Amino acid sequence: MKHGFVLFFALLLQTTVAQDYADVVIETKQITDEFYVLFGAGGNIGLYVGEEESLLIDAQFAPLSERILEAVDRLTNHRPDYLLNTHWHGDHTGGNGNFADEGMRIYAHEQVYERLSTDQFMKAFSREVPARPSNFWPRVTFGESMTLHIDGETILFFHHHDGHTDGDGLVLFVENNVIHMGDVFFEGKYPFVDLGSGGSVEGLVKTLDQVLFTINEETHIVPGHGKVVKKPELQAYRDMIADCHEIIGAMIEEGLDYESILTKDPLKKYNEQWGQGFIKPDRWVNTIYTDLTRE
Repeated sequence: MKHGFVLFFALLLQTTVAQDYADVVIETKQITDEFYVLFGAGGNIGLYVGEEESLLIDAQFAPLSERILEAVDRLTNHRPDYLLNTHWHGDHTGGNGNFADEGMRIYAHEQVYERLSTDQFMKAFSREVPARPSNFWPRVTFGESMTLHIDGETILFFHHHDGHTDGDGLVLFVENNVIHMGDVFFEGKYPFVDLGSGGSVEGLVKTLDQVLFTINEETHIVPGHGKVVKKPELQAYRDMIADCHEIIGAMIEEGLDYESILTKDPLKKYNEQWGQGFIKPDRWVNTIYTDLTRE
């Protein structure tokens, strides 16, 4: 887990070399009788273990696939049958090809298929990302939602609004009362809203509102990065984002340009608590400003 933000930029773009992964250990944490979280480098992996079938959420990176499967083997005597991608970024889909070759069927939002199967340009990093090989692509896609029934567990896989990207898929395990949110939720940190991949700050807030309405005080919330928390932490994250959005919006309404806003340190009250991760305060201000002023 300690590697998540240190290597985030390079991992996201899949440009690291082998030694970057040499000391990565796949750590596991049991959340319920049937649900685990695997921490390594890149996005948090969810693992549901039923009596006869199991399911993975996200895949981290290809060089870690063997270690991930070894960790899975310590928790269940049957390899996962399904792999769900929460979005298209490489720190969540880098192992797709390896896991597909192991026989897992990949499920995701339809935009994940679109972005993995075609060349992309990540404006956030001014970087070309070539199409991935066909074994990376999801074989089953959805637009708004789909439901899986596995060993008595009801699994809702759904998309509310374009938030982190335009293909965010959240995964709710009804009986286990667990939700995996992918990068819609960066626990304890300013969010990364990938505007170039269809993300939106307003859409992110709307998605968080709907999740908060859906879950209860006992729901285990798995972020894309960070530790597993409960509803109060997600509420605080949502409120921070909405307030930042309102603060920057009001300054734009006053006629201030980006440089003028930045000199006023508009998010000072949040920076110490939320601005120590991958997205630094200036970049978060830039994301909100760009989102609000783009046509």
